[in-house]
Amino acid sequence: MSVIQPQINDLLDKTENNPFLLCSIASKRACDINDMLRGQHLRVTAVQAVDDITTIASGKDSIGIAMSEISEGTLGFVKDAFDEDIKGANSKYDKID
Repeated sequence: MSVIQPQINDLLDKTENNPFLLCSIASKRACDINDMLRGQHLRVTAVQAVDDITTIASGKDSIGIAMSEISEGTLGFVKDAFDEDIKGANSKYDKID
């Protein structure tokens, strides 16, 4: 599988030209989509009024949907929270005696 649409450069522009960040966001969203399609509809409908993910996802792969959402700007990340999570994950290495 390759990403043809949306263009990879457009996707990287949305994620600070960080391929790891792009893959992380897209894979997390794809897992969420797969979970919803595998019987988690009740959880989704409790949060939102309409379970529209089935209509959106029918016949499409979850990575393609996630990449489209990143390109359209409907899926993204909060930079400060991302930076803090990365810093927190590496803080144990900062305290080497």
